[in-house]
Amino acid sequence: MPANKSAERRIARLYPLLRDHFGFQHWWPGETRFEIVVGALLTQNCAWVNVEKAIANLKNADALALAAMRELPRERLEALIRPTGYFRQKAERLTRLIALLADDLGWDGVSPLKRDTGRFRGELLALSGIGPETADSILCYGFDRKVFVVDAYTKRMLARLPLAVADDYETIRELFERAICGELDGSLSTFKDFHAQIVMLGKHYCKKSAPLCGECPLKRTRLCTYST
Repeated sequence: MPANKSAERRIARLYPLLRDHFGFQHWWPGETRFEIVVGALLTQNCAWVNVEKAIANLKNADALALAAMRELPRERLEALIRPTGYFRQKAERLTRLIALLADDLGWDGVSPLKRDTGRFRGELLALSGIGPETADSILCYGFDRKVFVVDAYTKRMLARLPLAVADDYETIRELFERAICGELDGSLSTFKDFHAQIVMLGKHYCKKSAPLCGECPLKRTRLCTYST
C-alpha cells in the first residue's frame, strides 16, 4: 500500500472515534452566514470567548450585517471588536474582506456565493492578513465549501501520531481532504465536524503542555503511541 494511502486511512480512522467520544459538534457557531465570516476573521490570535464578546457588541449595535458594518465609522468598528485584540488591524482586515466580497464578488451578505472554490480561495489569500486557516474557515463554514481547516490543534495531533507528515499547511489540508473524500463519506458535514472534533481533542486531551494521554480516546485504540 502506498505510504500516502496508508496515512489517509489512518487519518480517516480518527474521525468516528472522536465523534463517538465527543458527539457531533454542530460547528461553526453563528446565526447567519455573515456572522460566521466575521467570526472567522476575528478569531485570529484570539480565544473564542473574546470573539463572542465582540459579536455581542456588534449585535447590540445592529452592526452585524454587511450593509450596516460598511456604514460604521472605523473608530466605532474598532471599539466594538476591541475584545478580540489587535482591533485596529482586524478592523482594517474586515473592511478589505467585505470590500472583496461585496464589491468584487457581488455578495449580499446572506446568499450563497456562486464562485469556483479554488479561485475564491486564491482571492481570499491575496488579501493582506488573510492566511490559509482564516481563508479556509471562511470557505468551509461561511460558504459551505469542502475545504479542510488546519489549525494548531491539527498540527499538534499529527506531530504526536505515528505518521510521517510534513509540517506544512497545504500538505496537511490535502491529506485530510483525500481522507474525507476517499475513506469517509466526503460530505460537507464531515469536513466541518472533523475539524471541530480535533479542536475538542486538543482542548481536552492533546494539550500543548501536560497532555492527558492516559485519558485520550485515541490512546485506547493505539492509533496514538505518544506518551509524556
